[in-house]
Amino acid sequence: MVPEHCDAADDASALALKILVAGGFGVGKTTLVGAVSEIRPLRTEELLSEAGQLLDDTDGVDQKVTTTVAMDFGRITIRSGLSLYLFGTPGQDRFWFLWDELAQGALGAVVLADTRRLEDCFPAVDYFEHRRIPFVVAVNCFTGARGYGAHDVSRALDLDRGTPVVLCDARDRDSGKEVLIRLVEYAGRMHTARLLDSVG
Repeated sequence: MVPEHCDAADDASALALKILVAGGFGVGKTTLVGAVSEIRPLRTEELLSEAGQLLDDTDGVDQKVTTTVAMDFGRITIRSGLSLYLFGTPGQDRFWFLWDELAQGALGAVVLADTRRLEDCFPAVDYFEHRRIPFVVAVNCFTGARGYGAHDVSRALDLDRGTPVVLCDARDRDSGKEVLIRLVEYAGRMHTARLLDSVG
């Protein structure tokens, strides 16, 4: 029988990291959070309205009928003692004021990209670059979309050297988990390097 104090020690050593999932409208943020979350995800989706048609560009995502108006939230355990809290950001311009609140305390971010509408992820890339928040670009491979390699996407987005670009399927839990692991590893290296620079 394991003494009770051992469980308490395990809880105290557990690490929970905050991760943002960002990108353009209809790129798959809600889908990714829902696919990987081990808890029932919190969603703040509302039906698209006629009034919003003037604001929301649905070209390429004609089948989309709902949109996130605040955030998505989920949790995934990467390994024993390491959990990620996932915060999906709203994609439309009019909700970007929420990003600053959501970004506080984040280890890093996943920027989802759709090669059919690659320009839609420029604002997210700029946001994280200017705030020095480590991020990876995850290209959501939609059925029927022309395939591009990671190097092509990196050049098209003019990413800083070393910023990872990975291909994924936002609907697939294992694929999404691999993206998150890649982000945690990359963000860990970035934060360590900055810490060493600050004391050097």
